[in-house]
Amino acid sequence: MTTIRDVARVAGVSIATVSRVFNGSTRVSDSTRERVWSVTENLDYWPNSAARTLTTNRTQTLGVLLPDLCGEFFSEVIRGIDLAAREESYQILVSSSHSTPEALVSGAKLMRGRVDGLIMMATDVGSEDDIRQICQRFQVILLNPRHASSSNGSIAVANFDGAFAAVEHLIRLGHRTIAMVKGPPGNGDAEERLRGYRTAFDVNGLRHEPRLELPGNFRESSGYDAVMALAALDSRPSAFFAANDKMATGVLSGLGVLGLHVPRDVAVVGFDDIGIARYLDPPLTTVRVDAFDLGKRGVLQLLAQLRSPDDASRRQEVLSATLVVRQSCGAHTRNTLDMQRSEGHSHPGRSGNDSGRSNP
Repeated sequence: MTTIRDVARVAGVSIATVSRVFNGSTRVSDSTRERVWSVTENLDYWPNSAARTLTTNRTQTLGVLLPDLCGEFFSEVIRGIDLAAREESYQILVSSSHSTPEALVSGAKLMRGRVDGLIMMATDVGSEDDIRQICQRFQVILLNPRHASSSNGSIAVANFDGAFAAVEHLIRLGHRTIAMVKGPPGNGDAEERLRGYRTAFDVNGLRHEPRLELPGNFRESSGYDAVMALAALDSRPSAFFAANDKMATGVLSGLGVLGLHVPRDVAVVGFDDIGIARYLDPPLTTVRVDAFDLGKRGVLQLLAQLRSPDDASRRQEVLSATLVVRQSCGAHTRNTLDMQRSEGHSHPGRSGNDSGRSNP
């Protein structure tokens, strides 16, 4: 097996020079660096990262702690992190906290000494003290934190703005009975999206009905269950807003089982704009969050923080959430609406101010 001594001998330099090349030192000329890397490739030498860590006190690895590793949203976050890290010659070590404070701390402990810094998403109630403990031991970037802190950088998603825009869009289309499938209790994302839902009613001078706020857990089954829970009601909602696309997918499935057509009978809007959203039948109106960019920004922020660890100021970024209008939110055909208005009848729950609007 080729050793670092072999590389030094063939390249005609000292072992220390080879080590400097591997460690990215600027104390080596470009010609020497190119020669060493060329010999390394020709000899098929694999540098020992553990040995390099002992020399540099850096692992060239970033830790990633996410609530879940399943689903398109989290896979896109990881993809953004991985690509940005590799572009900066870093590797990533990924683990799931399973949305519990205990698992969050346990995951961080296992990464101690293995990573140079940590990108972490912890949006649940009760995690604040644990986050503070972790931040005392790592350089940390928080993705979508419940509360921004000047002690570490963060990138938040505009959950409130996105939810508000989605529900207001439905209101402007004329919907007045809009059910919401909520996220899990104590989850920061879910709370902000629920707040946006309620505020859209308040701002537009309407009253939302608590009976239409349905429990959910960000999984498809809870969207399906929410539809079934309302199936026995005498009057069903004219629209559903689900706090993520996975639950919106469950809503579409449940409505199909009940024989209801989307969008003719009921409108559906989701949140996240996961890859499958545009290929559902009908294509899903949703709020786009660029999960890939969220992960990429996390890496860039963390590397900047690692390069200037004594800088007291930490960046607090906000990632926009943008409404993407597709076919699933037009609950009634325009021809039907126009015919009712021409006959002098207003549709129950519809506002005359929407007479000039066409359904997307």
